[in-house]
Amino acid sequence: MKFLEPGKYLMLGDEALAEGAIMADCKFVAGYPITPASEVLSHIARRFVEFPDRFYVQMEDEIGSMAAIIGASWAGAKAMTATSGPGFSLMQENLSYAYMTETPCVVAVLQRGGPSTGQPTYPAQQEFYQARYGAHGDYASIVLSPWSVQEMFDLVIDAFNYAERYRVPVIFLADGELAHIREPLIIPPKEEIKLETRKLPSKVPYPAFLPDDDLIPPMPLLGQGHNVLVTGSSHEPSGLRNYDPKIAGQLVKRLRDKIEVHKSDIFQYEYTSFSDHAKNLLISFGVTARMTWAAAKKLTENGIPTDFLRLKTLWPLDDNKLRPIIEDKENIFVVELNLGQLIREIERIIKIPTINLFGINPNTGALLSSNEIAERVKKIVGEV
Repeated sequence: MKFLEPGKYLMLGDEALAEGAIMADCKFVAGYPITPASEVLSHIARRFVEFPDRFYVQMEDEIGSMAAIIGASWAGAKAMTATSGPGFSLMQENLSYAYMTETPCVVAVLQRGGPSTGQPTYPAQQEFYQARYGAHGDYASIVLSPWSVQEMFDLVIDAFNYAERYRVPVIFLADGELAHIREPLIIPPKEEIKLETRKLPSKVPYPAFLPDDDLIPPMPLLGQGHNVLVTGSSHEPSGLRNYDPKIAGQLVKRLRDKIEVHKSDIFQYEYTSFSDHAKNLLISFGVTARMTWAAAKKLTENGIPTDFLRLKTLWPLDDNKLRPIIEDKENIFVVELNLGQLIREIERIIKIPTINLFGINPNTGALLSSNEIAERVKKIVGEV
């Protein structure tokens, strides 16, 4: 096996994501080429040849790709696929099945402009809600958002850890801009990387969906003597199909609650205060947060004290951690490459009528510079 030697590399974002998956002990990847995610798959295909126990399969489409990683996960492998907007749409039915069957896996989505084919090589952040609500039915999702090539590596390891810990699909929602830029990447020693694996049953046979006190069931694997029943229909802890309203209601509630009760452990963010008692706050995520951070710094240096908040976890949002940051501000600006999606969640969290909330929403396929963001803030602050 050939893990990268510890050290500093200059690496493409997609390649860093692939190397992070390798370091996370991902054993199976299935995918179908699509811009800007293709380099994740091609890099995995090249690198997996160096490992005797890892497999990459190019599928006929994204529907089959999602189905393949579900099957691989039930056979015991950490599994991943990578795609972009139109491919992510095709995956949604099987993604819903993965939520219902509590199948740990990682779906890397490299965002591009939409709807439909849209702008395949231009940046956008239009999948914020699709990553949370794209699949049918009630469930709770985990969605992570990197802002650098380094985090393409680091956060995808977190994505695998969350998938294994909570027995759930995890969406790794990155930007196409990050997919195709090269930046320094520091690879730590393999032994310093903390990896988690799913809970296994304490005895054989074991029901496939019998939860522990943390609401998360140990996962019996196929071929190890368990009488494993796996269905996307409403089911009992044994896996036996059952449409009884009480059983169905308890199951769906647990699928939500097993994420909600652990959201304080899942939610990651970065808060930067450039001055004491700033009354302005800029909020962003992903690649857009890079320019937003610089804008907050410039505004503070030019006499408009402004703090900065970056969301690394997009779902679940932890209101208890966010509200203390938000509640003492007068003006909040949400910067995102869409027509306004995250801003709706910030509005829901605030619940304070004296706070002014504004969206800065470039949606043309072009990133705003830090100067452009700062100028928009200055203009709005001057008018409030």
